[in-house]
This record gives sequence, structure tokens and C-alpha cells, in this order.
Amino acid sequence: MEKVRFGIIGLGNQGSMYAWHFFGEGRIENGVMTALCDINPAKIDAMKDRLKDEGITYFENYIDMLNSGLVDAALIEVPHYLHPEMVIECLKRGIHVICEKPAGVYTKQVKEMNGAAKESKALFAMMFNQRTNCLYRKMREIIADGGIGELQRVTWIITDWYRTQKYYDSGSWRATWDGEGGGVLINQCPHQLDLVQWVVGKLPSSVRGFCEYGKWHDIEVEDEVTAYLKYDNGATGVFITTTGETPGTNRFEVSGTRGKLVCESGTLKWYKNREDSQIYSKNCEAGFSTPGTDVINVETDGLNRQHEGIINNFANAILGIEPLFVDGKEGINGVELMNAIELSGWKNGEEVSLPVNEDEYLSYLNEHRKTSRYKAASDDTVADTTGTFESKKL
Repeated sequence: MEKVRFGIIGLGNQGSMYAWHFFGEGRIENGVMTALCDINPAKIDAMKDRLKDEGITYFENYIDMLNSGLVDAALIEVPHYLHPEMVIECLKRGIHVICEKPAGVYTKQVKEMNGAAKESKALFAMMFNQRTNCLYRKMREIIADGGIGELQRVTWIITDWYRTQKYYDSGSWRATWDGEGGGVLINQCPHQLDLVQWVVGKLPSSVRGFCEYGKWHDIEVEDEVTAYLKYDNGATGVFITTTGETPGTNRFEVSGTRGKLVCESGTLKWYKNREDSQIYSKNCEAGFSTPGTDVINVETDGLNRQHEGIINNFANAILGIEPLFVDGKEGINGVELMNAIELSGWKNGEEVSLPVNEDEYLSYLNEHRKTSRYKAASDDTVADTTGTFESKKL
């Protein structure tokens, strides 16, 4: 094929952005949009009016789109619970697929999706656009190369997710256990929950989660979380997030025996110890001495192509031009961490080991879903989300 034919399933905020700004503006070099699908006729009509492209076929049933022969690849842009199901249907048909974050609401369904991916010859990717950020890529490289020595502490304060009540009232399913499957952890933070393990190179071995449900908004899910992380080598960490605080903070700090990395306000600083702190401690004759530290303003390649970069890489990978950047099967890592934090929160901060007990988590989740209530809100409106993720690009 000369260009990959893409279909988009789900024409809400995110799917519409891809259709309008990426494919509609010709920003996907080796991809073309040939089909769009949504169960809501109002969203289809709105897209027809905006795009006015006779080369696009519209569907109200995604299975019909997948069976049409019009697409080589699909973008999944629907509520979280549906992600694994739709990815599996794509993979069964040999259709390449990018799944929007998160990979799913609970690990059990994500494992089923990953099983289908292993059996399929089609490519499967996650929309982990934050991995394209040159600062995070450089942090990962330095840590993997031993630049900070033995891991000691991981701290991420990510509180610049401020949302108004109007945001939560914009969709009937939004911020409900049955419609969305969670709050700030599953909606705003999947990228950070992916990055905190991708950058460091491993998941924590256990967590304690302290979650506040509807603390700052009239919602049933969590809008403030503080999580305590423990790693197999004895390192610890803290992950703090909320949608109720402004002005917020976005500071990611990883410390080790040879120094620390601090990512904040568009910069990456490397505080590099002149000697490993533990070796220095054992050999130093002075009680208050330190090994000395050099502060380096880390240079990067400056590239951060975000969603556009992920889709372009995916099209190129299908055509054999370059390797796939994000293997979709890695999506389970962030879901593991999210589920563990949430489960601990439901159990009043009790320590929860990873991998999470998937049956226990699903049991708790289903109990919450039984009393979950959709809101009286119109689901016809589509917001232009272009630029709303800018602060997370650092």
C-alpha cells in the first residue's frame, strides 16, 4: 500500500481532534482518513458539515466499519470500558490499531486484549503521546545508563489538572464508576502512570493509595490522590494528583545514589554527585561532609511530536519504514498501577502488592458500578481540546 487507510471509532473530543486537525490538515504523512464511526448521529452530522470530504464513509456501528474493507488501521476513541473489546475486534480481523489511553479500566480485560495482540499479525499501539517528550526520553536514557546510580526515591507532583464542575457535567458518563471507571487516575493521569514506570524502568512492588472521592466536585469518583510507592530494592516514592487545585504543579523528580533528575517548567536538571553517596558515606571520615554535586542543564533533541508523532510513527511502522515506538501490550503497566492505587484507596490505604489481585479489584469495581448513576447531560457536544494537554508537554 502507498498510504495507510485509517478509520476513527468515536467522534468525541479526542476523535474529532484527530479527524479535524491531523488527518483533515494532512499532518499524517503516510496515512489517509477513509472512515469515521460514532453511535451518535448528531456527531456524524457535525463531522460531515465540518469536513465536507466525499472520500470519507460514515458508520454508526464500528463492526460494520471494520468489515467494510475500507480501513487498514483504526483509532479507538471511545469510553474506557470499550477499549479492549474494540481493539480485540480489530486484531481478529488483522486491522492495525492504536488504542487511546488507558488500555482499559481493569487488568483482567487488558490481559485478554494483550493475548489477542500476541495472536495477531496486526500492529497494536497505545496513544502514549507523552513518551515523545524529549525530556522524559532523556530521563529514561540517563537512568537506564546508570546516571543516578541505585534508585532511592521517585516523586511526582502533578496537580495542574484543574477542572470545573462544568467539565464534569459535560457528559452523562463522565466521572461515574459505570461510565468512566474512575476519576483523575483513569482520565487525567494514565500518561503519568505510564511514564513513572517507563522512565524509571520498573513498577513499584507495592502501593498505598489515599483517595478522596468527590472532594472538590459533585462527582462519585476520585478527584484527589496521594499514593505511596515501594520498590523491590527498598526505594520509595510519592505520586500526588488532583483536579481541584489551581495553580497546580508538575514536578517529576527521581533520586539515586549518584544524584537526581528534576523535570519541571520545560527543563531537565541533573544534580550529579561526584561520587556515589553510599560509597562516600562508608569511606568519609567527616560527619557532615557530602560528595559534592555538579548541576547540569541537560540538553535534549528538542523533539516532542505528541499525538501527531505517535500516529505518524504507527503509519510508518505499518509500511515498514521505521520500528513501532509504543508496543500496545505495555499499556497494562499503567493500569496495574492505577488499579493498585484505587484498590488501596477503597481499602482505606491498605498496602496492595503488584501485580494487583485482578479478581479482587474487579469485585470492588463492580460493587461501585451497582450504585453508579449517569448524569442528565447532553452527549452531543464536542469540545476542541487542541492545546489542553500543553502543560503536560513541559
